[in-house]
Amino acid sequence: MDRLLAMQVFERVADEGGFAAAARALDMSPPVVTRLIAELEAMLGTRLFQRTTRRVSMTEAGEAYLARVRQILQDVAEADAVASAHTSELAGRLRVHTQPALASYVIAPLLSDFRRRHPGIVIDMDVETHRDPPIEDYDVTLLGVDAGFDADIVARKIIESEVILVASPDYVARRGAPKKPQDLAGHDCLRLKHPGAPLRAWRMWRHPRSGPQGAVEVDTEPVLIANHTDTLLRATLDGAGITSISFDLVASYLAHGRMVRVLNPWITGRLAMYAALPSRKFIPQRSRVFLDYLVEHARRQNDEAVRTASVY
Repeated sequence: MDRLLAMQVFERVADEGGFAAAARALDMSPPVVTRLIAELEAMLGTRLFQRTTRRVSMTEAGEAYLARVRQILQDVAEADAVASAHTSELAGRLRVHTQPALASYVIAPLLSDFRRRHPGIVIDMDVETHRDPPIEDYDVTLLGVDAGFDADIVARKIIESEVILVASPDYVARRGAPKKPQDLAGHDCLRLKHPGAPLRAWRMWRHPRSGPQGAVEVDTEPVLIANHTDTLLRATLDGAGITSISFDLVASYLAHGRMVRVLNPWITGRLAMYAALPSRKFIPQRSRVFLDYLVEHARRQNDEAVRTASVY
Protein backbone atom coordinates (compact mmCIF):
# COMPACT_ATOMS: atom_id res chain seq x y z
CA MET A 1 0.00 0.00 0.00
CA ASP A 2 1.19 3.49 -0.88
CA ARG A 3 0.69 5.00 2.56
CA LEU A 4 0.97 8.63 1.45
CA LEU A 5 -1.55 8.06 -1.34
CA ALA A 6 -3.89 6.36 1.12
CA MET A 7 -3.67 9.38 3.42
CA GLN A 8 -4.46 11.71 0.53
CA VAL A 9 -7.44 9.58 -0.42
CA PHE A 10 -8.60 9.46 3.20
CA GLU A 11 -8.46 13.27 3.46
CA ARG A 12 -10.43 13.69 0.22
CA VAL A 13 -13.13 11.20 1.29
CA ALA A 14 -13.49 13.18 4.53
CA ASP A 15 -13.67 16.50 2.66
CA GLU A 16 -16.05 15.28 -0.04
CA GLY A 17 -18.26 13.32 2.35
CA GLY A 18 -18.26 10.13 0.33
CA PHE A 19 -16.22 7.56 -1.59
CA ALA A 20 -17.78 8.23 -5.01
CA ALA A 21 -17.33 12.00 -4.72
CA ALA A 22 -13.71 11.56 -3.64
CA ALA A 23 -13.08 9.22 -6.57
CA ARG A 24 -14.41 11.84 -9.00
CA ALA A 25 -12.36 14.61 -7.40
CA LEU A 26 -9.18 12.51 -7.54
CA ASP A 27 -9.93 11.07 -11.00
CA MET A 28 -9.73 7.54 -9.58
CA SER A 29 -12.11 4.62 -9.78
CA PRO A 30 -14.43 4.10 -6.77
CA PRO A 31 -13.11 0.54 -6.19
CA VAL A 32 -9.55 1.87 -5.87
CA VAL A 33 -10.66 4.49 -3.33
CA THR A 34 -12.58 1.86 -1.36
CA ARG A 35 -9.61 -0.52 -1.40
CA LEU A 36 -7.12 2.11 -0.23
CA ILE A 37 -9.35 3.12 2.69
CA ALA A 38 -9.89 -0.53 3.63
CA GLU A 39 -6.12 -1.18 3.56
CA LEU A 40 -5.48 1.94 5.65
CA GLU A 41 -8.07 0.84 8.23
CA ALA A 42 -6.58 -2.65 8.31
CA MET A 43 -3.10 -1.25 8.89
CA LEU A 44 -4.34 1.04 11.68
CA GLY A 45 -6.56 -1.63 13.20
CA THR A 46 -9.55 0.70 13.47
CA ARG A 47 -12.48 1.88 11.41
CA LEU A 48 -12.16 5.44 10.08
CA PHE A 49 -15.61 5.75 8.48
CA GLN A 50 -19.08 4.48 9.30
CA ARG A 51 -20.70 3.34 6.06
CA THR A 52 -24.41 2.95 5.39
CA THR A 53 -26.34 2.71 2.15
CA ARG A 54 -27.20 6.40 2.41
CA ARG A 55 -24.18 8.16 3.86
CA VAL A 56 -20.59 7.99 5.02
CA SER A 57 -19.62 9.54 8.35
CA MET A 58 -16.37 9.67 10.26
CA THR A 59 -15.73 7.73 13.43
CA GLU A 60 -14.12 9.33 16.46
CA ALA A 61 -10.87 7.64 15.50
CA GLY A 62 -11.26 9.02 11.96
CA GLU A 63 -11.71 12.58 13.24
CA ALA A 64 -8.57 12.33 15.37
CA TYR A 65 -6.58 10.76 12.53
CA LEU A 66 -7.74 13.42 10.04
CA ALA A 67 -6.31 16.26 12.11
CA ARG A 68 -2.85 14.66 12.08
CA VAL A 69 -3.08 13.59 8.44
CA ARG A 70 -3.82 17.16 7.34
CA GLN A 71 -0.65 18.37 9.08
CA ILE A 72 1.42 15.55 7.60
CA LEU A 73 0.18 16.29 4.08
CA GLN A 74 0.85 20.00 4.60
CA ASP A 75 4.39 19.18 5.72
CA VAL A 76 4.89 17.02 2.63
CA ALA A 77 3.57 19.80 0.39
CA GLU A 78 5.91 22.28 2.08
CA ALA A 79 8.87 19.94 1.62
CA ASP A 80 8.01 19.66 -2.08
CA ALA A 81 7.70 23.45 -2.30
CA VAL A 82 11.09 23.95 -0.64
CA ALA A 83 12.66 21.68 -3.22
CA SER A 84 10.75 23.35 -6.07
CA ALA A 85 11.89 26.76 -4.88
CA HIS A 86 15.40 25.83 -5.97
CA THR A 87 14.31 25.35 -9.59
CA SER A 88 13.95 28.16 -12.11
CA GLU A 89 10.33 27.29 -12.89
CA LEU A 90 7.54 27.85 -10.37
CA ALA A 91 5.16 24.93 -10.32
CA GLY A 92 2.59 23.13 -8.23
CA ARG A 93 -1.03 23.39 -7.12
CA LEU A 94 -2.13 26.59 -5.40
CA ARG A 95 -5.28 26.08 -3.34
CA VAL A 96 -7.30 29.29 -3.01
CA HIS A 97 -10.51 29.90 -1.06
CA THR A 98 -12.50 33.06 -1.70
CA GLN A 99 -15.93 34.66 -1.49
CA PRO A 100 -18.18 34.83 -4.59
CA ALA A 101 -17.91 38.59 -5.22
CA LEU A 102 -14.10 38.57 -4.88
CA ALA A 103 -13.88 35.54 -7.18
CA SER A 104 -15.93 37.20 -9.93
CA TYR A 105 -14.64 40.75 -9.85
CA VAL A 106 -11.13 40.61 -8.41
CA ILE A 107 -9.63 37.15 -8.97
CA ALA A 108 -11.13 35.97 -12.27
CA PRO A 109 -9.97 39.01 -14.30
CA LEU A 110 -6.32 38.46 -13.34
CA LEU A 111 -6.07 34.69 -13.85
CA SER A 112 -5.33 34.73 -17.58
CA ASP A 113 -2.31 37.04 -17.29
CA PHE A 114 -1.09 35.30 -14.13
CA ARG A 115 -1.20 31.94 -15.95
CA ARG A 116 0.81 33.40 -18.82
CA ARG A 117 3.46 34.53 -16.36
CA HIS A 118 3.47 31.29 -14.35
CA PRO A 119 2.21 28.42 -16.54
CA GLY A 120 3.49 25.79 -14.11
CA ILE A 121 1.19 26.91 -11.28
CA VAL A 122 -2.22 25.23 -11.20
CA ILE A 123 -4.95 27.31 -9.50
CA ASP A 124 -7.36 25.14 -7.50
CA MET A 125 -10.04 27.58 -6.28
CA ASP A 126 -13.04 27.00 -4.04
CA VAL A 127 -15.67 29.75 -4.10
CA GLU A 128 -17.91 29.70 -1.04
CA THR A 129 -19.42 31.98 1.57
CA HIS A 130 -18.20 31.07 5.06
CA ARG A 131 -18.31 33.14 8.20
CA ASP A 132 -15.31 31.14 9.40
CA PRO A 133 -13.52 29.83 6.30
CA PRO A 134 -11.18 26.84 6.78
CA ILE A 135 -7.97 28.86 6.48
CA GLU A 136 -5.75 25.94 7.47
CA ASP A 137 -6.98 23.89 4.48
CA TYR A 138 -5.82 26.37 1.81
CA ASP A 139 -2.64 28.07 0.66
CA VAL A 140 -4.44 31.41 0.38
CA THR A 141 -7.87 32.43 1.75
CA LEU A 142 -9.14 35.78 0.49
CA LEU A 143 -11.41 37.71 2.84
CA GLY A 144 -13.51 40.80 2.24
CA VAL A 145 -13.90 42.44 5.66
CA ASP A 146 -14.43 45.77 7.38
CA ALA A 147 -11.36 47.98 7.27
CA GLY A 148 -11.09 47.72 11.05
CA PHE A 149 -10.67 43.94 10.81
CA ASP A 150 -8.43 42.50 13.52
CA ALA A 151 -8.19 38.76 14.08
CA ASP A 152 -5.64 36.30 15.38
CA ILE A 153 -4.63 34.96 11.98
CA VAL A 154 -1.66 35.25 9.65
CA ALA A 155 -2.89 37.67 6.97
CA ARG A 156 -1.63 40.18 4.43
CA LYS A 157 -3.68 43.21 3.43
CA ILE A 158 -4.14 43.28 -0.34
CA ILE A 159 -6.06 46.53 -0.69
CA GLU A 160 -8.28 48.87 1.29
CA SER A 161 -11.26 50.29 -0.52
CA GLU A 162 -14.01 52.86 -0.06
CA VAL A 163 -17.64 51.80 -0.37
CA ILE A 164 -19.09 54.19 -2.93
CA LEU A 165 -22.36 54.91 -4.73
CA VAL A 166 -22.54 54.02 -8.42
CA ALA A 167 -25.00 53.96 -11.30
CA SER A 168 -24.90 53.34 -15.03
CA PRO A 169 -24.47 56.27 -17.48
CA ASP A 170 -27.89 55.38 -18.90
CA TYR A 171 -29.56 55.75 -15.50
CA VAL A 172 -27.91 59.14 -14.89
CA ALA A 173 -28.95 60.32 -18.37
CA ARG A 174 -32.57 59.35 -17.64
CA ARG A 175 -32.93 60.33 -14.00
CA GLY A 176 -30.12 62.77 -13.34
CA ALA A 177 -27.52 62.49 -10.61
CA PRO A 178 -28.23 63.20 -6.93
CA LYS A 179 -26.55 66.40 -5.73
CA LYS A 180 -26.74 65.68 -2.01
CA PRO A 181 -27.38 62.50 0.05
CA GLN A 182 -31.01 63.45 0.74
CA ASP A 183 -31.70 63.35 -3.02
CA LEU A 184 -31.41 59.55 -2.88
CA ALA A 185 -34.95 59.43 -1.47
CA GLY A 186 -36.19 60.34 -4.95
CA HIS A 187 -34.06 57.78 -6.80
CA ASP A 188 -34.29 54.06 -7.52
CA CYS A 189 -31.99 52.51 -4.94
CA LEU A 190 -30.65 48.96 -4.99
CA ARG A 191 -29.69 47.64 -1.56
CA LEU A 192 -27.66 44.71 -0.27
CA LYS A 193 -29.19 42.86 2.67
CA HIS A 194 -27.35 40.74 5.19
CA PRO A 195 -28.85 37.55 6.66
CA GLY A 196 -30.50 38.20 10.00
CA ALA A 197 -29.85 41.96 9.91
CA PRO A 198 -32.54 44.61 9.35
CA LEU A 199 -32.21 46.93 6.37
CA ARG A 200 -31.04 50.23 7.83
CA ALA A 201 -30.76 53.72 6.40
CA TRP A 202 -27.73 54.47 4.28
CA ARG A 203 -25.11 56.07 6.54
CA MET A 204 -22.55 58.12 4.65
CA TRP A 205 -19.83 60.69 5.22
CA ARG A 206 -17.55 62.95 3.17
CA HIS A 207 -14.12 62.45 4.74
CA PRO A 208 -12.84 58.94 3.89
CA ARG A 209 -9.55 59.25 5.75
CA SER A 210 -10.84 60.76 8.97
CA GLY A 211 -13.67 58.29 9.52
CA PRO A 212 -17.43 58.79 9.80
CA GLN A 213 -17.33 62.29 11.25
CA GLY A 214 -20.36 64.35 10.31
CA ALA A 215 -22.13 61.26 8.98
CA VAL A 216 -25.68 61.56 7.72
CA GLU A 217 -28.33 58.87 7.46
CA VAL A 218 -30.66 58.74 4.48
CA ASP A 219 -33.85 56.69 4.47
CA THR A 220 -34.73 55.25 1.07
CA GLU A 221 -37.42 52.98 -0.31
CA PRO A 222 -35.30 50.57 -2.36
CA VAL A 223 -36.73 49.13 -5.56
CA LEU A 224 -34.49 46.05 -5.27
CA ILE A 225 -33.20 44.31 -2.15
CA ALA A 226 -30.90 41.31 -2.60
CA ASN A 227 -28.36 39.32 -0.58
CA HIS A 228 -26.36 38.67 -3.75
CA THR A 229 -23.78 41.20 -4.94
CA ASP A 230 -23.77 39.88 -8.52
CA THR A 231 -27.52 40.55 -8.80
CA LEU A 232 -27.10 44.15 -7.66
CA LEU A 233 -24.15 44.72 -9.99
CA ARG A 234 -25.99 43.29 -12.99
CA ALA A 235 -29.06 45.40 -12.26
CA THR A 236 -26.92 48.52 -11.82
CA LEU A 237 -25.10 47.93 -15.10
CA ASP A 238 -28.48 47.56 -16.82
CA GLY A 239 -29.63 50.93 -15.54
CA ALA A 240 -31.97 49.82 -12.75
CA GLY A 241 -30.75 52.34 -10.19
CA ILE A 242 -28.06 53.40 -7.71
CA THR A 243 -26.25 50.96 -5.46
CA SER A 244 -23.51 51.07 -2.82
CA ILE A 245 -20.50 48.82 -3.37
CA SER A 246 -16.79 48.47 -2.66
CA PHE A 247 -14.67 50.46 -5.12
CA ASP A 248 -12.37 47.53 -5.88
CA LEU A 249 -15.29 45.42 -7.16
CA VAL A 250 -16.33 48.01 -9.74
CA ALA A 251 -12.96 49.58 -10.58
CA SER A 252 -12.86 48.02 -14.06
CA TYR A 253 -16.42 49.17 -14.84
CA LEU A 254 -15.59 52.72 -13.73
CA ALA A 255 -12.35 52.74 -15.72
CA HIS A 256 -14.17 51.66 -18.91
CA GLY A 257 -17.14 53.96 -18.47
CA ARG A 258 -19.75 51.27 -17.87
CA MET A 259 -20.49 52.76 -14.44
CA VAL A 260 -20.19 56.24 -13.00
CA ARG A 261 -19.70 57.34 -9.43
CA VAL A 262 -22.43 59.50 -7.91
CA LEU A 263 -22.31 61.76 -4.86
CA ASN A 264 -18.52 61.92 -4.89
CA PRO A 265 -16.82 62.22 -2.37
CA TRP A 266 -19.51 60.70 -0.12
CA ILE A 267 -18.86 57.10 0.96
CA THR A 268 -20.87 54.56 2.94
CA GLY A 269 -17.97 52.69 4.51
CA ARG A 270 -14.48 51.26 4.13
CA LEU A 271 -13.66 47.64 3.41
CA ALA A 272 -10.42 45.72 2.99
CA MET A 273 -9.35 42.57 1.23
CA TYR A 274 -6.97 40.33 3.15
CA ALA A 275 -5.13 37.19 2.15
CA ALA A 276 -5.09 34.80 5.11
CA LEU A 277 -2.37 32.14 5.24
CA PRO A 278 -2.05 28.92 7.24
CA SER A 279 -0.10 29.29 10.47
CA ARG A 280 3.14 27.70 9.33
CA LYS A 281 6.71 28.84 9.02
CA PHE A 282 7.22 28.15 5.34
CA ILE A 283 5.12 29.94 2.69
CA PRO A 284 5.48 28.27 -0.74
CA GLN A 285 6.98 30.49 -3.41
CA ARG A 286 3.89 29.98 -5.59
CA SER A 287 1.81 31.58 -2.82
CA ARG A 288 4.20 34.52 -2.62
CA VAL A 289 4.15 35.25 -6.35
CA PHE A 290 0.35 34.95 -6.45
CA LEU A 291 -0.04 37.43 -3.59
CA ASP A 292 2.50 39.83 -5.11
CA TYR A 293 0.65 39.72 -8.42
CA LEU A 294 -2.74 40.16 -6.73
CA VAL A 295 -1.51 43.28 -4.90
CA GLU A 296 0.02 44.69 -8.09
CA HIS A 297 -3.08 44.01 -10.20
CA ALA A 298 -5.65 45.27 -7.66
CA ARG A 299 -3.82 48.50 -6.91
CA ARG A 300 -3.06 49.22 -10.57
CA GLN A 301 -6.71 48.69 -11.51
CA ASN A 302 -7.90 50.95 -8.70
CA ASP A 303 -5.43 53.69 -9.67
CA GLU A 304 -6.62 53.52 -13.28
CA ALA A 305 -10.25 53.77 -12.20
CA VAL A 306 -9.52 56.79 -9.99
CA ARG A 307 -7.82 58.56 -12.94
CA THR A 308 -10.43 57.82 -15.59
CA ALA A 309 -13.79 57.32 -13.85
CA SER A 310 -16.61 59.79 -14.43
CA VAL A 311 -18.10 61.25 -11.25
CA TYR A 312 -21.29 63.18 -10.56
